[in-house]
Amino acid sequence: MSTHDFDFLHGSWRIEHRYLKERLAGCDEWDTFTTTMRCWPIFGGAANMDEGDFPSRGYHGGTVRLYDPVAGTWSIYWMTSRSSVIEPPVTGRFTDGVGEFLGPDEHNGIPVVCRYLWSDITADSVRWAQALSADDGKTWETNWIMELHRI
Repeated sequence: MSTHDFDFLHGSWRIEHRYLKERLAGCDEWDTFTTTMRCWPIFGGAANMDEGDFPSRGYHGGTVRLYDPVAGTWSIYWMTSRSSVIEPPVTGRFTDGVGEFLGPDEHNGIPVVCRYLWSDITADSVRWAQALSADDGKTWETNWIMELHRI
């Protein structure tokens, strides 16, 4: 665990998205779309940020990732141009090449736990998946998968 955990993400990416059309509703219908993203280090490598263009969705999205050297964890903050809100962070670390990050969230007024998983990391590709749990982590519904390929 170090400030270099997310160095693999620096650069430009083409992203294939699979997005569950309805969350926590027993839906199995997925929407697909493609975007691009660029990520760069900040704070001397102790953090990084990215910006993605979602033209088919009509917005830009961005992430700030901050490393806490005392706790050995990363906090990941998501935001979009659709609102003026920075979402509550998910926090976690990488273990055996997989990053797991958890945090409280809300879906349709219901408290949930949100999980990000970073996996299958190579020099030119990586997989990210988001899941929600309405039962405090006993079960998870994956609702968004991104396959990133370096461009």
